[in-house]
Amino acid sequence: MPQVPQRLDASAVRAWCGFALRALGRAREEIDAINVYPVADGDTGTNLYLTVESATAAVEAVFAGHAALAGGKEAPGGQEALDGREALDGHEAVTGQVVSPGRVPEGPALADAVHAMAHGALIGARGNSGTILAQLLRGMAQVLAADSDATHTDGQGLRLALRRAADSARQAVVHPVEGTVLTVASAAADAASGAEGDCGAVARAAYEGARAALAATPGQLAVLERAGVVDAGGRGLVAVLGALVETFTGEAPAAAAVPVLAGHARVGADSGATGLHARVDAAVTEPLGELGEVGECADGTPAPEEGGPAFEVIYLLEAEDAAVTRLRDRLDALGDSLVVVGGDGLWNVHVHVDDAGAAVEAGVEAGRPYRIRITHFGLDDAHTTGAGSRPVRERVERAVVAVVPGEGLAGLYAEAGATTVLARPGEPPASGELVEAVRRAHAREVVLLPNDAELRHTAAAAAEQARAEGVRVALIPTRSAVQGIAALAVHEPGRRFDEDVVAMTSAAGATRYAEVEVAERQSWTMAGICQAGDILGLIEGDVAVIGSDVTATAEAVLNRMLAAGGEMVTLVLGDEAPDTIAAHLESRVRESYLAVDTVVYRGGRQGALLLIGVE
Repeated sequence: MPQVPQRLDASAVRAWCGFALRALGRAREEIDAINVYPVADGDTGTNLYLTVESATAAVEAVFAGHAALAGGKEAPGGQEALDGREALDGHEAVTGQVVSPGRVPEGPALADAVHAMAHGALIGARGNSGTILAQLLRGMAQVLAADSDATHTDGQGLRLALRRAADSARQAVVHPVEGTVLTVASAAADAASGAEGDCGAVARAAYEGARAALAATPGQLAVLERAGVVDAGGRGLVAVLGALVETFTGEAPAAAAVPVLAGHARVGADSGATGLHARVDAAVTEPLGELGEVGECADGTPAPEEGGPAFEVIYLLEAEDAAVTRLRDRLDALGDSLVVVGGDGLWNVHVHVDDAGAAVEAGVEAGRPYRIRITHFGLDDAHTTGAGSRPVRERVERAVVAVVPGEGLAGLYAEAGATTVLARPGEPPASGELVEAVRRAHAREVVLLPNDAELRHTAAAAAEQARAEGVRVALIPTRSAVQGIAALAVHEPGRRFDEDVVAMTSAAGATRYAEVEVAERQSWTMAGICQAGDILGLIEGDVAVIGSDVTATAEAVLNRMLAAGGEMVTLVLGDEAPDTIAAHLESRVRESYLAVDTVVYRGGRQGALLLIGVE
């Protein structure tokens, strides 16, 4: 069993971010569905995910910079860290799904990691819940980065950090309301303060305290009680604290049972289904969303009444503390739901107002506002940011956006009409890159192919953002580029959107996939112990064959896959694959499987030596 950190250090912060991102990815739609306070716009889970994604990326940048300065070989964390599978005190992630013992190189300082986490959350905060979460992380960073690493790396340090987090978040909300994420954060800090022991014991106490407080939120806010749900932002914080427990204990706590408003939950193609035959009916039949970023204001602020403020205004602000104090007073007089978080010259401002221009002008008077987002809450109004007098280019009816692992496949997908996002080895795309690709496609309807099981949550968050900009998006959870090829092969833009998505989903689901890779280090796998340099054959993500020869290993993998039947074999060769491997495998298929056809593509620099698909 992998060891887990017994103290707070930079690696623990890194792992926490990864676990939290994974937990929010899994709970994102559930949290969106229970977002009824104060504006039932259903994006709290998405906004929390995007906030933590930004924090995670900032922490990964610190580790990458440290590795570069140290002359190490560590890559920039990538999806391993995003999914909480990063190295922890003597254990390292290997080939994306197995671990091995070994000495982890000394990493960056705790202060550097927590500062990066807080800063990344601040600049990437989305909606009110994301803004409050950013302040919670900032409060923790203020304690954990104080003095020296040795001062606040134990259970006592974590208790102090959680207390500071809850207090600073409450201070950031001008008119705090109980029954929100603020209540849940305070309860977590209270429970932690009475806990004895190491970081794991403190984290578990905070998690249990937060769960109990979350369950009580319907009794504190009438709107939650009427809807039959708990507070959405508080539910997100429970997920983040559950990730903290997993960081220090190695075990994810059982998910809290959450009541869901009847008829409000939305389940679609990106609903977290583990198989390719995920439900697509709701995703492909739901109406187009509002243009722009739909403002989520779920936690810690009073609910606007009927006929209340029409706009949500959010911006980053460079300003001095004294100017921000005056800004708070002015914005409080203009509207409600005011939250101002940050410090040290950089702030994130969130407010609901009727006069959006006045809110922005107040920011200009206080300092330098940027990344300004203005959202109208009216059902018939579009996002106002960026609107101009330029003519709008006509959208095409339908497009496919796909993540591909190499330049060769990018060309193949592009020839088939897809808009591609290149995922270089160790550098998985963030949700923002996928949203930009959807925008580049400039279509009314988009089919999104992540082509990687680890990108499912990232792609789901991107799909939610794109829907908020008025694009009808269906996410087909393809786990490999060969499944994406199968889906693209049956894509017909001329038929109905839902029929096209069902056909593509069916084709992808009927395609089994495998990879042939080189082991980076000694590891325990499902097929036994491998050594660095061994050739690994992975079928559906699990190591099935360990060999010393690429061609022989690939043949063994292919034989196992075809033993279950198949009509078409797809081979995608990486740059480092042997020149003769394709001809050898094609010959093997012709000799032993007479009714099976083979097609070969060049994938370029794609990470794996060989991708195999069997339809």
